[in-house]
Amino acid sequence: MTDNIFASSVFFSLTIGGNDLGEFTTCSGLGAQVEIEQYAEGGNNGFSWQLPGRITWSNITLTRAVTADSAKIARWLGEIVRKVEPKDGEIVALRPDLSRIIGWQVLGIVPVRWEGPSFDPASSQAAVESLEIAHAGLRPS
Repeated sequence: MTDNIFASSVFFSLTIGGNDLGEFTTCSGLGAQVEIEQYAEGGNNGFSWQLPGRITWSNITLTRAVTADSAKIARWLGEIVRKVEPKDGEIVALRPDLSRIIGWQVLGIVPVRWEGPSFDPASSQAAVESLEIAHAGLRPS
């Protein structure tokens, strides 16, 4: 079996500051954008210089059905409420057998939003929670 085979199901584990927050079913927002400044050089009308500026990192949102791991987020948020301090962490993409596909070290994580489930007895949908985090950068791990 090769690493290039498309996985039909991928899970994402999240660890922040040594706290294992469990596995999530979706992860979105792994990305960055470089601001580009244009500089028009005098006497050169054929083009403008494209100079790279600051890099901005997208917020990352992870979602999953409510499980026993949901209590891990509640405990972590309880710690953060007392003192918000950026912590490094890691997101790892996992196959269904929980073997590693790829990982990212996430630098300077702070929580942006946690959204708990809506419980509706008339609905057959699973209760879902989401966690949005901001960060200062990504590195492959």
